[in-house]
Amino acid sequence: MGVSRHPLVYLSLAFALLLYCAVCAESRIQGRDQQPWANTLQQTANDGHGMWCIAKPNTNTLKLSRNIEFSCRQKGVDCSPIQPGGSCFRPETTISHASFAMNLFYKAAGKHSWDCHFNGTGIAVAQDPSFGTCIYPL
Repeated sequence: MGVSRHPLVYLSLAFALLLYCAVCAESRIQGRDQQPWANTLQQTANDGHGMWCIAKPNTNTLKLSRNIEFSCRQKGVDCSPIQPGGSCFRPETTISHASFAMNLFYKAAGKHSWDCHFNGTGIAVAQDPSFGTCIYPL
C-alpha cells in the first residue's frame, strides 16, 4: 500500500528550491562565484576584520552624497584619495566615491556591522573592492 503525501509538502519543497535559486542568481549577479552562504560564514569567522563597506548599487545619488559628506567629516577619515588627483578620484562617480568614504568611516569606527548601515545604503562585503591604484584600507 502506497504512502499518501500531502500536496503542501511538495509546495514547501518547491518554494525552498525557488528561494535557493534566487539567492544563487543574486550572488552571481553581484560577482561572487562562491556559494551564497560562504560570505556569511567568512564574515562570522573573521568578525569583520576581512570586511569592507561599500555603497549598495541601487542607492540614489543624493543619499550617496550625504554619506560622503558625513563620512569625510568624521575623525580618522581622510577623504583626500577621492579628491581630484587622488588615487581613488577615478572613476569620478558618486557611488565610487561614496563606497570609498563609507569604507573609511567603517574602518575608523571599529568595523561593526552597524558602522556600515548608513540608513540601509551600505553593505559589508568580504571581497576587496580595491582596483588599480585605489586601495581600500582593511
